[in-house]
Amino acid sequence: MGIVPLTLKEALERVSADIDQAFDVLLAVPDDPRRRLYEAMRHAAIGGGKRLRPQLVRASANLFNVDHTPALRVGLAIECIHVYSLIHDDMPCMDDDDLRRGKPTVHKAFDEATAVLTGDALQSLAFEVLADPATHPDPFVRAELVAALARASGPAGMAVGQMMDLAAETGEAAEFDLSGVTRLQQLKTGALITFCLEAGAILGRCPQEGRKALRAYARDIGLAFQIADDLLDVESSADVTGKAVGKDAAAGKATFVSLLGVERARQQATMLIDQAIGHLAAHGEEAGLLRAIARYVVERDR
Repeated sequence: MGIVPLTLKEALERVSADIDQAFDVLLAVPDDPRRRLYEAMRHAAIGGGKRLRPQLVRASANLFNVDHTPALRVGLAIECIHVYSLIHDDMPCMDDDDLRRGKPTVHKAFDEATAVLTGDALQSLAFEVLADPATHPDPFVRAELVAALARASGPAGMAVGQMMDLAAETGEAAEFDLSGVTRLQQLKTGALITFCLEAGAILGRCPQEGRKALRAYARDIGLAFQIADDLLDVESSADVTGKAVGKDAAAGKATFVSLLGVERARQQATMLIDQAIGHLAAHGEEAGLLRAIARYVVERDR
């Protein structure tokens, strides 16, 4: 009898438990002056969150028969980067949010200086995890993972996307038309999602030319994910999402919803998901989780 594939709900629950356990070990609180920093890191990293990015790494790795441990460690690294970005994004100098994943943001639970250092520490920790031989025995694979994550999170990816997002609140409308907002989100959100898909291919030693469909899938679900976020910001509540809602409209920020309207935005997200699933046509059952994730991106409530 064959192995019964996990449902997406089961897969997300398993990845969440694995990531929390890994953080629990990695961030054991020392009995010395480092205690406050580690407590803040644990506050931000453990519990809550969809763990979608580690699941994308796992699902991509499935296509190349990659073992569980390397995929989990890469997922842990990407979650370090994601959590650090949320900590800094929530600070008063950025979005000034009090709630994240249903609990106080780090600068509220601790203080602003601690929040800065917590984000810095998690960013560094991501690359320490990737560079460790425990992630992969081949140093060339580890080096490619480090370089790819650095590109996705730095001035060619997430960081510049966040800079553009700040400018979107005060910039000229012409600078942030549909094309401009699409570019912004491809950098702020999409770059890390693309890394997740590429990471599975890197672990599986898939050559660059074999990753085209995965990059296209990542591009489409990344945009659909952001459209879904924009829709939640106008249609949901903080009790459901675990974070503040309605802030984009209050700030006058250009979003997919403000540019397209609710119904057209929803239609666009659905089209992107259908397109993303189409990019997986060359794969069989081994891509089942990636197809399920694509649908989940627009069906989620948080």
